[in-house]
Amino acid sequence: MNKITGLIAGAAVAFSFGAAQAENWDMPTPYSDAVFHTKNIIEFAKDVENATDGALTITVHSAGSLFKHADIKNAVRSRQVPIGEFFLSRLANENAAFGLDSLPFLAASYDEAEKLWAAQKPVITELLAEQNLMPLFAVPWPAQGLYTKNEIKTVDDLSGLKFRAYNAALEEFATLAGAAPTQVEAPDIPQAFATGQVEAMITSPSTGASSKAWDFVSYYTPINAWVPKNIVVVNKQMFDKLSPEVQAAVLAAAATAEKRGWDMSKAEAAAKTAIMAENGMNIVEPSPELIAGLKDIGATMLAELEAKASPEALEIIKIYKAN
Repeated sequence: MNKITGLIAGAAVAFSFGAAQAENWDMPTPYSDAVFHTKNIIEFAKDVENATDGALTITVHSAGSLFKHADIKNAVRSRQVPIGEFFLSRLANENAAFGLDSLPFLAASYDEAEKLWAAQKPVITELLAEQNLMPLFAVPWPAQGLYTKNEIKTVDDLSGLKFRAYNAALEEFATLAGAAPTQVEAPDIPQAFATGQVEAMITSPSTGASSKAWDFVSYYTPINAWVPKNIVVVNKQMFDKLSPEVQAAVLAAAATAEKRGWDMSKAEAAAKTAIMAENGMNIVEPSPELIAGLKDIGATMLAELEAKASPEALEIIKIYKAN
């Protein structure tokens, strides 16, 4: 009798989540399993599977193994995969609204980053909907710091350096600093430095530690220039095909992942900076002259953006400044 009761209960749960329509979603991500963003996404996938009793499973393909970083957004848009993660400001060339979290010194702390995301999210949701995409959650990297072979005391010290860039804002930033920007993805950083393709970079302590920056640079200066985010998006058409119960489970797991990811990011900053110090990197507080020069560049970039930005970007800036 107990066995029969158990089978009936199990069948009820399976029916509730549409187990007969059980699906597996492939999910490409750009970063390795060692990176906290990927760890968070793996937990998100487990939460979805557990909450749906296996009606939806998500297989995470990390480190660009399924699609390269630059191709992930369009792979989700074209339904080659249902879900994926990418660096939000990579889309800045589509609309400046996507790149505001990478604008130097607009939002340079976690509190400011949260305010900016609150202003960005509704606008970005509408923009992505035009491409049949829906954001599930966004998680920031730790504030960006400066990695160099020699100590940088003023902006003039950056002049002429080959500078790693990963989006349009950083390319402009490097150019205004007198450096020469070069596009390099995170997995290629060690080789780029080894071959002389780049000589300096701005990135998070997470990427600095995961790429073993101490093997190719000697100085880390925590300038806290901006707090950029990764975003996880789902193809809206494929999401809509899920049962209401599975949709609710995905959204609940996404909300949990966003909160967990922000907490992980905050813990990450101190831990990874300490790892770099333990491996011999010089952690140097930025000079007032350097910060002043960098903030001048940030102010120039903001003024230039406001003069030509999309209505959506201007709306975000207005809301952010008002709060």
